[in-house]
Amino acid sequence: MLTIYHNNRCGKSRGAVCILEERNEQFETVEYLKDVPSIEELKSILKKLNIKPHDLIRTKEQVYIDKYKGKNLSDEEWIQAMHENPILIERPIVINGNKAIIARPPEKVLEIL
Repeated sequence: MLTIYHNNRCGKSRGAVCILEERNEQFETVEYLKDVPSIEELKSILKKLNIKPHDLIRTKEQVYIDKYKGKNLSDEEWIQAMHENPILIERPIVINGNKAIIARPPEKVLEIL
């Protein structure tokens, strides 16, 4: 079963959901702004994405600009920042087993099916 970390206000995220629905894929939706991933969940997602924590950060978000821009944080500190400020997490993230992808553009979701 697929899992999508989703923000309904995001057009890219809604686009990925539409693609999954059009293909009749079974998936679980995690509204990560409401159901904030734990530190361990974030570490698991990063491992599946095979990226560094800072690579999952939305650097154009106001909270990033106000609190984190120009700071040289450790991986653990970036993970903590995402946990405390989930708006910083890039979206949508689609997980299929031990692999994950950031579906930007939404069509990129097809690479993980």
